[in-house]
Amino acid sequence: DSDRAAAAFLSGFLFCFIFAMVVFACITGEGYVNTPYQAEAKCIFNHNDSACHYAVGIGVIAFLACVAFLVLDVYLPFMSNAEERKFAVIADLGFSGVWTFLWFVCFCLLASQWTKTPDDHSIPKDAARASIAFSFFSIATWGILTYFALGRFRHGINDVAIPTYTETVPDIATPYPPTYAPTSYNPTTYTPTTYTPTTYTAYPSNLPDIQQQPPLAQNLPPKVDAGYQPPSY
Repeated sequence: DSDRAAAAFLSGFLFCFIFAMVVFACITGEGYVNTPYQAEAKCIFNHNDSACHYAVGIGVIAFLACVAFLVLDVYLPFMSNAEERKFAVIADLGFSGVWTFLWFVCFCLLASQWTKTPDDHSIPKDAARASIAFSFFSIATWGILTYFALGRFRHGINDVAIPTYTETVPDIATPYPPTYAPTSYNPTTYTPTTYTPTTYTAYPSNLPDIQQQPPLAQNLPPKVDAGYQPPSY
């Protein structure tokens, strides 16, 4: 539904642009004529220059506004600021409503002046009738744009999709982001082993100490060989 509404909105601006260009071209191209008795060209709508000036001014502003709002409508989904989008939608709604009324005034003015225009073969009737007809068509197209702009305003400007990248914000209540949460850890209960000291048997005191050195030998006279005779000198 939103795509259809956007397509219809863009189509309405294109039609408004075309109709404004037709009115502008018809009046600026063939909207002024001069009679053999007048050197200055006059408006074909009962020689009322104000009617031609009004239609030209409305047409010029209309097709310039169509270009501006077409660009704005394309740029609108990319606006990240809600206040800017709100002002853009309100501006679109206000301008469309005002220009619907101004085209209605233009149609009434041109039609009224055309009925008062004297029948003259020098007046290009096709250009005058085209200006009146497309002024009427512009009322319808700008009215449709006003309807779509009002619907967009009622539905809220927050419904406009913003094609931007949104990063997942981690939950500050948890110590880790959701995507990096550690696996559950179940600690193993450590049971210390009981140390039983070894009982040593007392070493008997009556055993000889193997490390104890033997008692010092008594001073005994040296043994002399009985068959040994010392030499005589």
